[in-house]
Amino acid sequence: METASLASPLCTSPAANYGNYHPLKSSMLKSPKRHKKLTSRCNIGSTFCIRNGFSRKTMAVSAAQSEKELVITKKKETGERRIVVTGLGAVTPLGDDAHLFHTSLLEGVTGISDIQGFDCSEFPTRIAAEIKSLSTDGWISPKIAKKADKYLIYALVAGKKALVDAGITEQVSGELDKSRCGVIIGSAMGGLRVLNDGFEAIKVSYKKMSPFYIPYSLTNMASAVLAMDLGWTGPSYSISTACASSNYSILNAASHMIKGDTDIMLCGGSDGMIIPSGIAGLIACNALSQRNSDPTKAARPWDADRDGFVMGEGAGVLLLEELEHAKKRGTNIYAEILGGSLTCDAYHITAPHPEGVGMVSCMKKALAQAGVAREDVNYINAHAPSTRLGDLREYQSVIRCFGKNPELRMNSTKSLIGHLLGASGAAEAVATIKAIQTGWIHPNLNLENPDKHVDAKGLVGPMKERLHIKVAMSNSFGFGGHNSSILFAPFKGN
Repeated sequence: METASLASPLCTSPAANYGNYHPLKSSMLKSPKRHKKLTSRCNIGSTFCIRNGFSRKTMAVSAAQSEKELVITKKKETGERRIVVTGLGAVTPLGDDAHLFHTSLLEGVTGISDIQGFDCSEFPTRIAAEIKSLSTDGWISPKIAKKADKYLIYALVAGKKALVDAGITEQVSGELDKSRCGVIIGSAMGGLRVLNDGFEAIKVSYKKMSPFYIPYSLTNMASAVLAMDLGWTGPSYSISTACASSNYSILNAASHMIKGDTDIMLCGGSDGMIIPSGIAGLIACNALSQRNSDPTKAARPWDADRDGFVMGEGAGVLLLEELEHAKKRGTNIYAEILGGSLTCDAYHITAPHPEGVGMVSCMKKALAQAGVAREDVNYINAHAPSTRLGDLREYQSVIRCFGKNPELRMNSTKSLIGHLLGASGAAEAVATIKAIQTGWIHPNLNLENPDKHVDAKGLVGPMKERLHIKVAMSNSFGFGGHNSSILFAPFKGN
């Protein structure tokens, strides 16, 4: 990496910080009193207003001040609660350190290879972006590590690493008001491996069923166990909106903080579906690439020769914090969340709307409700899964929303790590936030023959690019027509 990281390094000895599997050690001022004036919130089913009744239509924009700066100024004037990102955690096919993950992305390293976890020699798809190894020592108790589903393990490790990254150690945690700390970890499939094991056990006898079969298969359990480990008694639940689960979780967490329910939230997503039934199920949907002869070339968003997405697995977790709370701790701030939006196509269980109306509406609402002009957005981390319909509909929707802005750059993290399903949005949020922090955006792999309906000028090429990001948008769109867009921006220290 060509620029130094502003983040405090991850602990090299997690066990030293995580004592009896409960994170945390350092000192911090007590959390601030709850703001008297709570901010208004838009309909939770459509848009999140990270503002206080401010509409860009009601203010004149001076030549010297962008609309993004006006939004921040307005928040300061009204005393509105601003939400910042202070910790990053990731467990991905490229490693389990959020910062090294981004370094690998910038270097164009791919996590896609032949499946090694099980025999899939008879499958038409035999490739995936697996997590080949993951140490849970010091992060998870041996009992949980042995019994829990992969998605739960990934979420716990990523969540606790986000805490360490933010300087929330055991001593710090002891001074937090834990009733104002919450957890929302989404998942598309939850404990699929545990479910599968249970189906096999019942074929032999009901007596073979594990007592953990039900608890560890539940989608909410990642949030629940993480909250139990930390003793956090604020809002704790899971959201399952297929591949948009992470973004929904992040925006709901931000909403709780804006309302004044909480000061700190762990949020993101986790999935571990690379098992025989998971791969076979998506093969039946005709969703996966069959480019088995050259796995590293299989994920190719916007390329004319794309033939489906590549399954990935892992977790991404952000630590969100109310700005004044973060300032009093003196912690590093990576970025600020300006706003976001959620919409539904109400069209088809797997295909996007042919005119992309839900995607367009989602992006436009995110801009309008955050008070950000479309010209201020100069980077989009796209959903772009490498499917025929999905890539094209999103690209067309971006053009309808933003026009052909020559400054706008767009890439797809899935070209390097595959599709992490419910975890994809959070992993991509980590990539987006690191791009804001470092000023580098990662390449698009395998964009060798761009789709004839796509103008490749706006897409990042095969090498990383330098970019001073003004406002970044991270998109996630899921089966069922669930659309989500989040706006991140640099935090200027004001």
